[in-house]
Amino acid sequence: MCSPISGTIVEIFLQHLEHIHIRPLIVSKQILFYTRYINNIPISYDIESTSQDNLTQYTNSIHTDLQFNVTRYSNCYIKFLELTIIRKTSQLETYIYRKLTATDTTIHFTCANCNEHKLAVYRHYTERMLNQTLYAARQIQNVQQFFTYPTKTFSHLQ
Repeated sequence: MCSPISGTIVEIFLQHLEHIHIRPLIVSKQILFYTRYINNIPISYDIESTSQDNLTQYTNSIHTDLQFNVTRYSNCYIKFLELTIIRKTSQLETYIYRKLTATDTTIHFTCANCNEHKLAVYRHYTERMLNQTLYAARQIQNVQQFFTYPTKTFSHLQ
């Protein structure tokens, strides 16, 4: 059985590796953007300073037990967690990404469950929509897709 602190130890180890090996690439502007969420790491790099092959070879040589796989974006977009990041000429646009397996099913309004349980998913969707930089058309689309309860139900929420 694993130790309850193994996740913490792994996080400390990965932060140490990032500080020693990735931070110099960020400081030298070879890597323009780097973030990590568990095992998903989107990296944006300067194609004039380095290449994808060099970067992949370097990251795979950091530690023998770590293997990095490259997923290139296609059609100017890439999916990261719940986001679709689209590269436009002068900016990046983000949209909420839903996997094909997502059912978007919530507890029906007339169900006997308590309102706290029924409204929890809507609170989550609202917070996500308001805290992510989405364009107005996408926000309206998200509202129409998820808010199927009567409007008066949400009047008391803050």
